[in-house]
Amino acid sequence: MSEFTVGESDFLLDGRPVRLLSGALHYFRVHEAQWRHRLAMLRAMGLNCVETYVPWNLHQPRPGTFRDVQALGRFLDAVREEGLWAIVRPGPYICAEWENGGLPAWLTHEVGTRARTRDEQYLSHVRAWFRRLLPEIVPRQLDRGGAVLMVQVENEYGSYGSDTGHLGELAGLLRAEGVTVPLFTSDGPEDHMLTGGSLPGVLATVNFGSHARVGFETLRRHRPEGPLMCMEFWCGWFDHWSGDHVVRDPDEAAEALREILDAGASVNLYMAHGGTSFGGWAGANRGGGELHEGPLEPDVTSYDYDAPVDEQGLPTEKFWRFREILAAYGSGPLPELPPRPSVLEAPAEASLTGWAGRDTVLETLGGEERATPVPPSFEELGITRGLVRYAVEVPGPRQPYPLSVRGLRDLAVVYVDGARAGVLTEEEPALKEPVAGPARVELWVESLGRVNYGPRLGEAKGVTGGILHERQFLHGVRARGLDLDAFDAGVDAVPFGPLPQEGAPGLYRGTLAVRGAGDARLELPGWTRGFVWINGFGLGRYWSAGPQRSLYVPGPVLREGDNELWVLELEESAPDRRAPRLFPV
Repeated sequence: MSEFTVGESDFLLDGRPVRLLSGALHYFRVHEAQWRHRLAMLRAMGLNCVETYVPWNLHQPRPGTFRDVQALGRFLDAVREEGLWAIVRPGPYICAEWENGGLPAWLTHEVGTRARTRDEQYLSHVRAWFRRLLPEIVPRQLDRGGAVLMVQVENEYGSYGSDTGHLGELAGLLRAEGVTVPLFTSDGPEDHMLTGGSLPGVLATVNFGSHARVGFETLRRHRPEGPLMCMEFWCGWFDHWSGDHVVRDPDEAAEALREILDAGASVNLYMAHGGTSFGGWAGANRGGGELHEGPLEPDVTSYDYDAPVDEQGLPTEKFWRFREILAAYGSGPLPELPPRPSVLEAPAEASLTGWAGRDTVLETLGGEERATPVPPSFEELGITRGLVRYAVEVPGPRQPYPLSVRGLRDLAVVYVDGARAGVLTEEEPALKEPVAGPARVELWVESLGRVNYGPRLGEAKGVTGGILHERQFLHGVRARGLDLDAFDAGVDAVPFGPLPQEGAPGLYRGTLAVRGAGDARLELPGWTRGFVWINGFGLGRYWSAGPQRSLYVPGPVLREGDNELWVLELEESAPDRRAPRLFPV
């Protein structure tokens, strides 16, 4: 067995200096059948290590219910078999542009702002989760013949809080549950972040995208000894819906990587391969500069990240620039690239065969309707990702008054007496036209992704303040939620009817006749916003707002012949809407 330790100036493998050339690859953002290919791509780029987060909310969707925690263990086994080391970042908070930063919504609803502190109620849940998770990590440590050589304590805590005792509790828990490899923290290279986020006796690392010398000088003021490592070298960036597609010049990124290595430091490329936030798990940020208190900025489904290995697993120009630099640090010639995964042989157009309105889908797959004086939040209804229909009566007779929603998160399509009356958002919470009574008002409220970074972490979704007619609260609300997890059991119970003449919102069902199954992209021209599944696999959210214009379909999801397609359209689609189509990547 080997031993990995932290020396005074270097990482040591069996007592000899070693430099970690790592790349981030999230097992939960890559189809399992493609793990080996993506790991081989990292090796071909010149990396010797892979780093991954672990999303708690994916694996424990509700209290007492666990879902494939063993996936992490299978991934770590694949890492070892592909000849790489592994860095694991189990959180419990991970950021990662992932829903709620990886924390379960039921947890943050229960503990509120006491999350990520020494609060006993919060820590009791963390202990129970780690006791379930860590058996996937502990036997796979380097000193036991596995690939894992470091484990992170929390994640960028210094940009959030100052309860270093909370970090100490987590470090103690990791040790108590059998983690023997070195622990580390990672934070921005700023004094307040390193002060709040580091722990005595635990390796401190820094995250940045440029100015390596300045970042490492800041780290050295706090830690005069220990190996230097950039735990997140941001070689690309992520996109927001309605924003621009972000790219970074490959030559400029390569020079920033060279500066890190010239400083004698180890590095982890974030991301080496970003993958996809399948299943509607993409998170969101708050704009407004450093305070992160501004408008919601939902993350797109693609997590391509402008990474050196793109969303389809193919090398980019950045890959080749990085490979040239990293080749100088290997012990021999770099391996050749693995064969490219199979690609869809020919385009395929969907044949849509059935439709069910939103009310029908909600009544079939949704939860129980709840009648309450005030609107319940998504969390109170047990909804993580999806939508809620709120219904309320405007008493009458009364003259027309403005109708508005207080504390709306995030988007509501509003109907008055069955007629579409407008779309409300947090920034525009009032209908343009006043509403007279009596009237029945329905609000179909959709979560666009929970905040994954900053002080608004854990904020509730839905109507969190109330529905107002003029200044009067409307009481007696009926609410019913539809969680995306409900589609895991299929849609056979939904009574589908013929297609509507107009592009009405609802669930569309159809087939895609595939010849030569392989990696593909799904385009939905004229569709507005919603979610897509192929053969029961959730591809994620689509949105005509851009910048993402198609959804990546992993080849292993498709099969020869007919493939089942579900499209949940949440708004009315354009008059010139066309059938969804698959194209080769």
